[in-house]
Amino acid sequence: MLLCGGNAVDAAVATAIALTVVEPTMNGIGGDCFVLVWDGDRLHGLNASGRSPRAWTLDMFRGLSQMPTTGWNSVTVPGAVSSWISLSRRFGVLPFAELFEPAIEYAREGFIVPPYIAWNWARAAERHRAFKSFGDTFLVRGRAPLVGEVFRCEAQADTLSEIAETFGESFYRGRLADQIARYARETGGLLTEEDLGSHAPAWVRPVSLGFGDYTLHEIPPNSQGVAALVALTLLRESGVADLPLDSAESLDLQLRAMFIAHSEVRSHVADPEVMECDVASLLDDGRLAILLDRMRDWDRRPVTSDSGQSGGDTVYLSAADSSGMMVSFIQSNYLDFGSGIVIPDTGISLQSRGACFGLDPRHPNVVAGGKRPFHTLAPAFASASGCPLMSFGVMGGPMQPQGHVQAFLRVCGHGQNPQAACDAPRWFVDANGEVLLEQGFSHSVAATLREWGYHVRSRAYGDPVFGGGQFIV
Repeated sequence: MLLCGGNAVDAAVATAIALTVVEPTMNGIGGDCFVLVWDGDRLHGLNASGRSPRAWTLDMFRGLSQMPTTGWNSVTVPGAVSSWISLSRRFGVLPFAELFEPAIEYAREGFIVPPYIAWNWARAAERHRAFKSFGDTFLVRGRAPLVGEVFRCEAQADTLSEIAETFGESFYRGRLADQIARYARETGGLLTEEDLGSHAPAWVRPVSLGFGDYTLHEIPPNSQGVAALVALTLLRESGVADLPLDSAESLDLQLRAMFIAHSEVRSHVADPEVMECDVASLLDDGRLAILLDRMRDWDRRPVTSDSGQSGGDTVYLSAADSSGMMVSFIQSNYLDFGSGIVIPDTGISLQSRGACFGLDPRHPNVVAGGKRPFHTLAPAFASASGCPLMSFGVMGGPMQPQGHVQAFLRVCGHGQNPQAACDAPRWFVDANGEVLLEQGFSHSVAATLREWGYHVRSRAYGDPVFGGGQFIV
């Protein structure tokens, strides 16, 4: 797209569209999206996450211990297509339909399935085998495509062509929307034409935190990105910048801060229309004092030694151009192929983002109709003295804000170049307090953390739990 005269937004959107075809496990036409765009002058945020069907109620889920992760009762309105439309209209310079040409070619002519995608595809095939339209669309003679095999999906090519030709109107208010809603009615779903037609992405003001000479920017709730800001606020007060980056002392502070930050976000973040506190109150001095006390007193022993975390199913991409425009872009189905619901003859796999709602009626994120769920997707951006510095992101469920903190400290706090920061070993602290360390940290650091009471497990370099990253400085 850049070689065709497009800008960074055109490049990012075209790549995102193509990824719904060539990496359908992680993202799809029926997924969600969040974006940060530096337009050469200032930073803009786009929340293109969808709402639950308006007919949903808490009573529908009575008796369950957690929200469903497959089937219609996990499906929220897909927002990714609306992000492509909004970005192209506001910032793009190429014709909208031109952005779809590579994706349509991959879908119609085929692409060679690479190893990691094939592995995820095979895992998803077992998970979603009960959904006939999933098998009809994404399996080859009843199995996932093999490594090196060419996979084609004419239905995806036709759907993307229709979205391109109608500037997305068919997807939300036209023929494709009618197909989605009709299939829901026929198979037990509550998603309607009205739910799709009323979807609108929101341009939002990014939330930011200064750290020395640098600033970290995140998308506000319903995204979990504010967890990175809460953690950095605590680390700014703790003097972490004065410690060797990969020392046990530095990791101890980072782990404490991130655990507290995640606890805060899981307790308070939801659809901003129903949150009981805003982002400013999560970062104010009074709240900071309480959290610093909690950080000092945190018991390093986990509630349980069994980590339930796994790799996240997300696509992040970053783009920049010679005009100074930079794009931080993330989209996802949530779990592999999302809900397992595939609209017949369209190639549209619908996301399972409804699984991120809760069932506690006292919590702001409790499931309800017409509501955005708590969202793991979180693009990131860093600036220095008001000028753009780094468009970046880290994939993988709750790893995302943890990866943001680690990347930001490496590049902005310790001057590492982006490749070194991306290659460096990562840590992960789960909701129970267990710590996973990627291969590359010294044995003495792991031993010291264990002596201090942490339950530490080592994982191989590249383990999916640590996500993947893309950084442009």
